[in-house]
Amino acid sequence: MKNEPGTKTSRSKAFVAYIIDRIAKNKGVAAALKRADNPATEYQSWEYLAAFNIDLEKPWERLPFATVAAAIAKEKSAHNGNEGIGRAIAKCYDDGNQSDQAKAKLRRLLACDSVEEACRILRPLFSLIASRGNSSINYACLLEQLLKFHWESERIKSQWAQEFYTYGHSAAKTEAA
Repeated sequence: MKNEPGTKTSRSKAFVAYIIDRIAKNKGVAAALKRADNPATEYQSWEYLAAFNIDLEKPWERLPFATVAAAIAKEKSAHNGNEGIGRAIAKCYDDGNQSDQAKAKLRRLLACDSVEEACRILRPLFSLIASRGNSSINYACLLEQLLKFHWESERIKSQWAQEFYTYGHSAAKTEAA
């Protein structure tokens, strides 16, 4: 029998796989999901979110799913990635985690007080990461973090910071070897 955290992780992975499968098969679904990160057009994605038993009346649940679905649709991901959001931000810059711009983006994300704010701040970060084309975000892990953000925000933020600040160290060790 699975414990509660395992069940939620499985749901996150299943959702990411569901979205990737749906957008690969239907461009109309992809178009609707791309609009999920805009409050004015988010309702167009609700059909696909509700089909996955997401409670549309709870923004702390709906917004993480909508934000991740929109990011996957815009990136046209063929599979779930393997990098955390902190590492993905650092990889956007030549100086990695030493870049002042990268640090500013991370600090803004770490300053979020709610899941709603975190989702709003992530939207342009997804665009930046996709434009640099050098990162593959682990959307299932990020979704799991966003779903827990309301209760464990400090732990989630520390995970993002850890991913960001260890990026340069692991790259330096690899180059030295």
